[in-house]
Amino acid sequence: MTQLVPIELGEFCKVDSGFAFKSEQFSDDCNDVFLVKGSNLGHRQIKWDEGPWWNVDDYEKFERYQLREQDVLLAMDRPIVGGQLKYSWIKEGDPKALLVQRVARLRAIKPEDQKFLRYVIASPAFLQYIDTITTGVNVPHISGPDIRKYKFNLPEKGARLKIAEIIDAYDNLIENNLKRIKLLEEMAQITYEEWFVRMNFPGHETVAFDEETGLPEGWNNTNLSEAIQINPTTKAATKELAPYVPMGSLSTSSMIIDGIESRIPSGGAKFKNGDTLVARITPCLENGKTGFVDFLLDEQVATGSTEFIVLRESPEVNRYFIYCLARSDYFRGFSINNMLGSDGRQRVNHKAYEKYLINIPPKNIMEDFEQLASPAFSTIKSLVRQKNLLREARDILLPRLMTCMIDIEQVELPEAMLQRLELQEAEMAEA
Repeated sequence: MTQLVPIELGEFCKVDSGFAFKSEQFSDDCNDVFLVKGSNLGHRQIKWDEGPWWNVDDYEKFERYQLREQDVLLAMDRPIVGGQLKYSWIKEGDPKALLVQRVARLRAIKPEDQKFLRYVIASPAFLQYIDTITTGVNVPHISGPDIRKYKFNLPEKGARLKIAEIIDAYDNLIENNLKRIKLLEEMAQITYEEWFVRMNFPGHETVAFDEETGLPEGWNNTNLSEAIQINPTTKAATKELAPYVPMGSLSTSSMIIDGIESRIPSGGAKFKNGDTLVARITPCLENGKTGFVDFLLDEQVATGSTEFIVLRESPEVNRYFIYCLARSDYFRGFSINNMLGSDGRQRVNHKAYEKYLINIPPKNIMEDFEQLASPAFSTIKSLVRQKNLLREARDILLPRLMTCMIDIEQVELPEAMLQRLELQEAEMAEA
């Protein structure tokens, strides 16, 4: 049995906070040094594309606040958002960065314990502790001494290293899946831009152009509301729990829809597999919140935020084209420019797309694009499913491993778990 020793976090790691960089000297040049602050620190992520940055020439002056690989970071203002702790860590290949005030940096006293430290902070027990000590009405906050006083049971060294190795294996596989998803989405988007924006579609070298329209022969220019279905009438059962997608479930950079809830339908957007969801309200629209629905059963209908616009395929325009269109800079720019309402509550009305013109290719080119995009979207769906299984398994294992409730040597590694589940599914399909 692994021996556990009660200890305070301050005995296990160093807790430091950042520097008060002056906002008037912030840079918006992504080639400068990134500043990690509360606004760009999320749950298990740092939003590297949001900035701000600081003059790279000053980097060496702030050696004390330089961040290095495996540093654990924790928001000290509003540390919990939506029930999730705002913490992350510096990963291999992350940009050069400096620590801003009101963000804590945690470094294990013994370097070999740095990964284990990450999982102390990731544990449900630490989240519960932070929830109980957070003070302040307008800006809930915690302090460095608060963080240091957290008490937990420390396993012996060999167990700590093994626990960190196991959970890190889950995190790495999840991260690899997300990277593969990103690459597949980028490939589909690049193909869309190349074929339908730059007009370098297969056979473009020899195609004739219509003098009247300026388009290749067989292409048609029409408004979006005639080409596809926008906010189509969709009926949902009103007495049974159904999947519900809140605004927070849409990503600013990926088709993945996370954090799906269950509610009895009562209003809001209604959609089914193959639909694209676009946020229509500020600042979600500007940030690019967009998702592709592929998590439902056949003919199942889900509901979501009233601030979604639902885009659905038509006989002429397939679902993959629509998603890539919704992710394009031009579509987002048009939507932003057509927002109405008072400051802070502006939104775009779906009728604005009656003025949005798109070029529809002939059937064979649309089908060629579908043949390229469909396998990529199917692979993404499979990778998302794997990611969710891995995340669920990791979140179940973490508190049990941290308290040594289970035999570490008997814990299933992520690759073995996925292989076992795939085998079970194959056997069930054959039965």
